[in-house]
Amino acid sequence: MSGKPRLTYLNGRGRMEPIRWLLAAAGVEFEEVYLETKEQYDKLIKDGFLLFQQVPVVEIDGMKMVQTRAILSYIAGKYNLYGKDLKERALIDMYVEGIADLMQMILMFPFSPPEAKEKNLDSIKERATNRYFPVFEKVLKQHGQDFLVGNKFSWADVQLMEAILAVEEKIPAVLAGFPQLQVFKTKMSNMPTIKKFLQPGSPRKPPPDAHYVETVLKVFQK
Repeated sequence: MSGKPRLTYLNGRGRMEPIRWLLAAAGVEFEEVYLETKEQYDKLIKDGFLLFQQVPVVEIDGMKMVQTRAILSYIAGKYNLYGKDLKERALIDMYVEGIADLMQMILMFPFSPPEAKEKNLDSIKERATNRYFPVFEKVLKQHGQDFLVGNKFSWADVQLMEAILAVEEKIPAVLAGFPQLQVFKTKMSNMPTIKKFLQPGSPRKPPPDAHYVETVLKVFQK
């Protein structure tokens, strides 16, 4: 073992992408193992590698961690991205859960049938502009600080940045009515670790394409 966290998932975004984002934002290098066949996935289950028979799995500090939320919480705590006290942690948790709800819609979008794509895209736009982004616009405006919680870079900022870029890929003008979020996006983009992650050749995965969808369905087929 090199000592680097080892990530096992498919070669695409999915539920591993927020983990890649958080590790990268913390300046942590990691290794990846990609599942390409159902046999590889079945072997992980048979070998007792997956606690709940689910990926992603992250090997870190001698643990084999599953469940995206648990993995993210551990990384945030380990790298001091989880607030200074219980109140700040609660705020970060609330913001992260809200963003995760929006990201779930984006996660499922590539798997929607062609006839439902336009309707689902409208739903993402409606939720982003009316339910989720207004919350963060208001928070940033009210406290006048660069970051969402405690005027310090945290997991919530990383998750929001990922969500902004993911929504913009589908709806380029989505931030038009959110000046605070536009400033936030620019500041985040210029943070050294995030700037590096946004460069070509980084571990950041491209938007899911037909090949990725096909691989997911093949690996996880019942």
